[in-house]
Amino acid sequence: MNSKTRKQLRVYPPRQKKLQCLRAIRYYYLRLLRLEGNPKVIARGLACGVFAGCFPWFGFQTIIGVLLAFLLRGNKLAAALGTWVSNPLTYAPLFFFNFKIGQFVLGSYFISDEQFTLTDDWSKLLNLGTDILISLSVGSFIVGLAAAIATYFLTLSLVTRQKQKFQ
Repeated sequence: MNSKTRKQLRVYPPRQKKLQCLRAIRYYYLRLLRLEGNPKVIARGLACGVFAGCFPWFGFQTIIGVLLAFLLRGNKLAAALGTWVSNPLTYAPLFFFNFKIGQFVLGSYFISDEQFTLTDDWSKLLNLGTDILISLSVGSFIVGLAAAIATYFLTLSLVTRQKQKFQ
């Protein structure tokens, strides 16, 4: 058996997969900390990316994050990295949380167990589409703003400390 076939047949135990995932997270963390430039610019860029990543605009999050970073004079690469706060693993919980926050802020709990069951006509749910979209947008804005502010200060602290350490 040649070496290519052995590599293809290699099965990684769960612990090794976890280590590979942690290694990738550490790689991107260190890459963010080692970006060239002013720590405030890097933090602004990452905050713009996190803000854009909290919205349910699949495919446009990176474009919006980079555009916001350009307008606010942030680092564009950091903005692109920040949009990965919403990825295929976090879409459902993030947007469900955003939706619930939007419902809470607007005071509109228009979907209840008594109001809609799976045996009902789906047209009821489709008629609620604009209400759902408004709740999701308001919740995404609020969560995105809070996450962006927290990201800015956390990143500013980490990047400033890292730059001082290597000077």
